[in-house]
Amino acid sequence: MTDENNNWHVRRRRLLQGLGGASIVGIAGCTGGDGGDTPTDTPADGGDGGDGGDGGDGGDTPTDSPTPIPGGKLKLAQVKSPIEFDPIVLNDVPSGEIANNIYNGLYEYDAGTNIVPTLATDMPEVSDDGTTWTVTLKEGPMFQNGDPVTPEDVRYSFLAPVEEETENASELNMIDSIETDGQDVIFNLKFAYGAFTTVLTWSIVPKSVREADKEAFNTEQPVGSGAFRFVDWQEGNYVRLERWDDYWGMETPNLKEVEFVPIEEGTTRVTTLRNGENDVIKEIPPKLWSTVENIGDASIDSIPGISYFYLAFNCKEGPTTDPKVREAVDYVFNMDQAVSNFVEPTGLRMYSPLPKPVAEDWDMPLDEWKQIPHDKDIAEAERLFDEAGVSSDYQWNIIVPPDDKREQIGVTVGNGLKEAGFSNVSVQRLDWGAFLEKYISGDPNDYNMYTLGWAGSPDPDAFTYFLFGRTEDTLGVTNGTFFGDNSQAGKDAAAKFVTARESADRDERQQLYQEAITTCLEERAHLPAYNLKNSFGVKDYVQDFAAVPTVDQFHIFSNHNNVSMNK
Repeated sequence: MTDENNNWHVRRRRLLQGLGGASIVGIAGCTGGDGGDTPTDTPADGGDGGDGGDGGDGGDTPTDSPTPIPGGKLKLAQVKSPIEFDPIVLNDVPSGEIANNIYNGLYEYDAGTNIVPTLATDMPEVSDDGTTWTVTLKEGPMFQNGDPVTPEDVRYSFLAPVEEETENASELNMIDSIETDGQDVIFNLKFAYGAFTTVLTWSIVPKSVREADKEAFNTEQPVGSGAFRFVDWQEGNYVRLERWDDYWGMETPNLKEVEFVPIEEGTTRVTTLRNGENDVIKEIPPKLWSTVENIGDASIDSIPGISYFYLAFNCKEGPTTDPKVREAVDYVFNMDQAVSNFVEPTGLRMYSPLPKPVAEDWDMPLDEWKQIPHDKDIAEAERLFDEAGVSSDYQWNIIVPPDDKREQIGVTVGNGLKEAGFSNVSVQRLDWGAFLEKYISGDPNDYNMYTLGWAGSPDPDAFTYFLFGRTEDTLGVTNGTFFGDNSQAGKDAAAKFVTARESADRDERQQLYQEAITTCLEERAHLPAYNLKNSFGVKDYVQDFAAVPTVDQFHIFSNHNNVSMNK
């Protein structure tokens, strides 16, 4: 994705740039940030599908919800301004937040991490050892121009990103071909991609409308089959949507209009919530969490997101190719304390690349992984540095993106290195363009370490293949560690991640992920740090707003909620 205009990687949607926040999909996955105290592969980078949110931590929400009042206009403050609206090409979180309300997919996420049919009649039928997926399209769904949603539209929507070589191509390039037969859409995969259910949430666009004028479709008049229609966009100021009264679903939204406004600075966002200028604001900065809790007529709705923030090492060149050196760095500071100081209450400590809901769903050994990182022990760090032969005058280079939380973790590591006897330590905060160029170079003059974030789908593949894979899709693209260049253990772990990606056997995948992630943690290719809550300040008169753990981050009208303005 683009840099300061969004919170995703230039190539995919999961890389959490300004995230403080999350992505739509791969670095692709994963979120926005205010460049300060703010939290997607493409995206971002979760909820467990069972906790719900924090239940409004800070307001006196009544137990009996009032009867929804139809109509009304919701004003929601985003962190960044959207830049485009065509899901075939868009690759940033703010744009995705708008698109989620204009388009439908074959499936969508529920309040947690499960998918449910939207345009599809039922769950997909899987055959041929996991390489053929058949989805039956409902009869009746319409696009907002009155045209029916057809299997050919579905086929086009899934193939166009790869055929047009968009930044989203790697999210769909496991598809070999797509056939249609009546209302059936048959996906033939190149391999048995175990996480393909998450791909089936991809947005469906009308082929004829998009092909007639792709630029207009992207920026002037996007057309989907969702319950809200695009009305107007003034870049940097607002996007306006209105209820599509002819929506084909059994329900229509309670809201008549939704206006999204970008407010990058966290304090300003909170002020607009307090004074009623906005009804909902996104991303509560850590230092302002209690401030929002104490607003009398508002509360916080939050839920851990499917995201992952981490400190990574350059395993290609320089002293950090040695696992002893990486372990020594682990000893110069305490990650638990850093997360407590700089991230909580907007985030939660992580001990693996898998967000806790994903790790728990896959029965991963979280208690064992939690024992791997060290407490601070400068004497032990000095011993390991000396044993590895790292000179005290070595120039350390730590690069961080323009996000306060990640910078503070980098500074904490830098201070620990100084305590361990190194005087030449640079912690460099870079703008997104410069950071994205450097962190994948593998050059120790650019970095020995970096802090970054990632968001993705609720499947282990989203947090392993792209960050540790050794393929042309990942190495020096989304994987800046190069773990395996000087390590057989790294090569073996990467191979297991690829094998797991190409398996339809969940038990086999679980074992491969468990083994490979354990290797990555023990070898300290990454030091996991935290994941962020998808957090929102919500006025009390806004009913049924839903923060969700997935990269959608919030739902206004969905299979499980329908926002109304009860005032």
